Amino acid sequence: MARLLPATALVLALTACSSKPEAPKVAEGDEHIPCAVSGSGDLKPVCAVERQEGPDGLTLLVRHPDGGFRRFAVVTDGRGLEVADGAQVAVTRLEGGKLDVSVGADRYLFPATRKSHAPQAAPPE
Repeated sequence: MARLLPATALVLALTACSSKPEAPKVAEGDEHIPCAVSGSGDLKPVCAVERQEGPDGLTLLVRHPDGGFRRFAVVTDGRGLEVADGAQVAVTRLEGGKLDVSVGADRYLFPATRKSHAPQAAPPE
């Protein structure tokens, strides 16, 4: 069963690919992350995060205040997250201890750290 994840101490350890991949760590803290959905320009801590562990690894379900949601798969290739379903691609950027994730008109800020051996995510072409 999924449980709410607090975002204050939510830490995504962005790891590099290796022969033995490490799972990113997600810890408990506050239960919301800042987000701006449906084209809103204002980031507000109103998106709830649920952690779901399954056969394909760790998935984060981000619930929007309007009832919508987005699923992210936690990846270990330096990007941190990718969209788990749908055709849109997540654009990620790690800056100042935050993983900034944009998908279409939606934007999310996850507290994050990058392991020293993890590569920087490549900018979109």
